[in-house]
Order: sequence, then structure tokens, then C-alpha cells
Amino acid sequence: MGSESRPASTPEGATSGNEAAAPEPAPPASDPQWRAILEGTAGGFGSGRRFLRLIPSSPRCKLCAAPFAGPGAPVMRMVDRGPWAKNPTICGFCFKELERGRGGAEIDLTLLFADIRGSTRLGESMGAASFHQLMGRFYREMTRVLVARDAVVDKFVGDEVVALFIPALTGPDHAGRAVETAREMLKATGHGDGAVPWAPLGIGIHTGPAYVGTVGDTVTDFTALGDTVNVTARLASAAAGGEILVSAHASALAGLQPELETRHLTLRGREQPLDVRVLHV
Repeated sequence: MGSESRPASTPEGATSGNEAAAPEPAPPASDPQWRAILEGTAGGFGSGRRFLRLIPSSPRCKLCAAPFAGPGAPVMRMVDRGPWAKNPTICGFCFKELERGRGGAEIDLTLLFADIRGSTRLGESMGAASFHQLMGRFYREMTRVLVARDAVVDKFVGDEVVALFIPALTGPDHAGRAVETAREMLKATGHGDGAVPWAPLGIGIHTGPAYVGTVGDTVTDFTALGDTVNVTARLASAAAGGEILVSAHASALAGLQPELETRHLTLRGREQPLDVRVLHV
């Protein structure tokens, strides 16, 4: 908003009367060492993960992919790679590493959001027990596809999954890897085989800068923050079942054909429309 459009008596961010204005929260510091690790120019962030992901089975640590179930789980617990009590999506070993090296950095990465379309109607028509089984299957299948392609499963929130494609794990073609993964996610949920999908999925993909690292004090998590995250979430919300909406920037980086179907979307909170490419299986 330009300064000419603000009332002179109450500047944006100020309070009335004698109350002091609340200070703006400081943005998280971008650490050069974290940036080098996340971009793959230092450290071995991805080397152990590529081995651990081969051991069955899900659920897994979101960072190192150590299995929390299946035949490998007892061994993982012996080496402190069982679920950490404060955050069961991360193993004890990785949690302690995060605690020691708390921080993060702003990097370019690709994000993927996917959610089940019409999940409320599905739950009403199936009944609670059957819907619980369907969601369990959804979590297992999405984890399998994402981990196999070196994505970090950031979180499951109800009927939605959020994944990070970090250069240290996927290499420089993180946008292309995200598009490939999205197509596999549609196949895994029954799209493209002529039958009705068992989980009608809409997917959004966007590439851009975000802060990636540890957040929280009482409960520490590893996640991404920033406008790129918000844009990706809104793309997923705009995707119909069986659709992948890829932002123009991510599409160019992934080498998608320019003659693909293009839509001009006006997303909540953004003044300028965003061009997206539309993909199917």
C-alpha cells in the first residue's frame, strides 16, 4: 500500500492513544553453513537417507527416512533412530542434531502440496471406520512415493500432504523431481487407469525462496516458511481432482512444454495473477 493511501493520523502498524506499537518480529537469520548443507555444497545430508529409505517400512523420520515400523524398526531404536517423544515425525538422532545446530537458511527449493478433493463427502458416505482405513492408505502411499524420490515429507494435515524438494537431496532439478513425483502420486491414488480414483487428488507445485530449517522452542520441527509455501498451498486448493497445477517458474525449471494448458489464477492475498501449467497423468 502506498503512503498516499494511508490516513495521516494512524500510520500502518501504529496503535491509538499512548500505546506503544508492537515491535515487528525479527525474521529468522539465514545461516551460511545451513545454506551450504541444504544446497548440497557441504555436508552429507542425503547420503545416509538414501540407504535408510531402502529399509522397510513407513512411517519414517521426515529427515533421515529411518523406518519407525517393520523389521528395521527395532534396530533403528537401538541406534536412537526411533520416534522422538517431543515430535514423533523425527527420530531421536536427528532431533538431537537439530537441537545442537538450531537454525536454517533461505534457499530456492520446490514445494508440493496435495490434498484429497471432497474428503468431507467421502467421510460421510463411507463411515468413520472405512474413512480411517482410506486415510491410513493415503498416508502410506504418499510417504512411499515421496520418500522414494528424495522428498522431505514435511507434514500430513488431515487430508493434505506437504513435501519439500531440497537441492541437497534431489539435486539441482528439484522442480523436475517434484513434477515427476506428482504424476506418480496421481497414479498411486488410482488416476489415469480408467477407473474412479480411490482418493481424488489435487496437487500444487511452486518453486521459489523459502526459509528452511528448525522452528519452535518447546517442540522443535524442521519445515519451510515464507510466501513460496503460501502460494503452493493455494495452487493445491485451486486444483481439481486429477490435476497438477505447476507455477510458470517451476514449469520452466522442470522443462515442461510451453504449449501445455495454461491458466491465469488470481490467488487470495496476491494482486497479480499467476500463470500455471495444468498437468494430468
